[in-house]
Amino acid sequence: MTNRPVLIPSADHPITVDRNPARVVVTVAGRVIADTGNALTLREGNYPPVQYIPREDVELTRLERTDHATYCPFKGDAAYYSIRDAGERGANAVWTYESPYDAVAEIKDHLAFYPDRVDAIEEQAGQEERPAG
Repeated sequence: MTNRPVLIPSADHPITVDRNPARVVVTVAGRVIADTGNALTLREGNYPPVQYIPREDVELTRLERTDHATYCPFKGDAAYYSIRDAGERGANAVWTYESPYDAVAEIKDHLAFYPDRVDAIEEQAGQEERPAG
């Protein structure tokens, strides 16, 4: 087993996690797969912001766990899911940090979607979360 570096966010590589006040809706194959008023926005360095959505607000039955995994020295080990009804585009389209490092502990139990592998990730300001049911 190799020792992986663990890095702490700093002025050289800032990472922030903030609650997104907007409703976030993710659509795939013309259907809503995630809908939440509780998304977290992770901003890291010069990368585009990423919406992390609570697991309970994602249609998990439309996802399939894969063996794919990656490592980020700032966040930890990422596990991946494919979106069942998105074809090849949906392969490893969703990731999660199940045991994130302390600096980003808030993203535990949240999922993120690659924007180019879904139809849309929309932020709808001023709208309340869709009622369950």
